[in-house]
Amino acid sequence: MSRHGSPQAGAKMPSQRQLRAGELIRHALVDILQRKELRDSDLTGVDITITEVRASPDLKNARVYVAPLAQGDKEKVAKAMNRCASFLRGQLGREIEMKNTPELRFVADDSFDQASRIDDLLASPSVKRDLDPGLADEGDD
Repeated sequence: MSRHGSPQAGAKMPSQRQLRAGELIRHALVDILQRKELRDSDLTGVDITITEVRASPDLKNARVYVAPLAQGDKEKVAKAMNRCASFLRGQLGREIEMKNTPELRFVADDSFDQASRIDDLLASPSVKRDLDPGLADEGDD
């Protein structure tokens, strides 16, 4: 299961073919981004990480999860990447050998924020007390 949510009721898990295609696309996009300077003002000087690519069952569409490496506006980066999607798709078609080059849709990745919120919750005193039985006994004195 991916970290971007569980499948909805009745939805199937991605096939091995989808997973392989997603990783192939992710690696190719990372290589393209390292070599090419995108001409979008919102992406100038921004280092981008591609955390996951989800391919549709027919491999004609791909959802690409992106985030700035440093602190930055994830939504702004995703919108800028969507403006560059046709250029990136053309570059991707030259990089990978697939029957069809998928349409790319870039989405802001919030998994790092979710992980941070979980870490904060686990570090809170009330949760620490519940997780460590020794702390609860000390408070009963």
